[in-house]
Amino acid sequence: MPRYYFDLKTGNSVAVDEEGVDLSDLEAAQSEAAQSLGAMARDAAVTGKGTEQMEISVRDDDGPVMTVRFSYDISRKKTN
Repeated sequence: MPRYYFDLKTGNSVAVDEEGVDLSDLEAAQSEAAQSLGAMARDAAVTGKGTEQMEISVRDDDGPVMTVRFSYDISRKKTN
């Protein structure tokens, strides 16, 4: 079973996955990355930040295999 690593980038910070996780195939890795990114986006939206960009770079033991990205922007017309 292949091992996939999920490196997280938010803004200017990068968290490198040193452990990885064993998954059946690339489709399972894509699903894991998309679900994780969706949960992180949901959490970030609750904080109400104006702009957020996140991405998860997925790699296996041979190197990069995909990048999953999410971004949103909140543009207020009034502050209160």
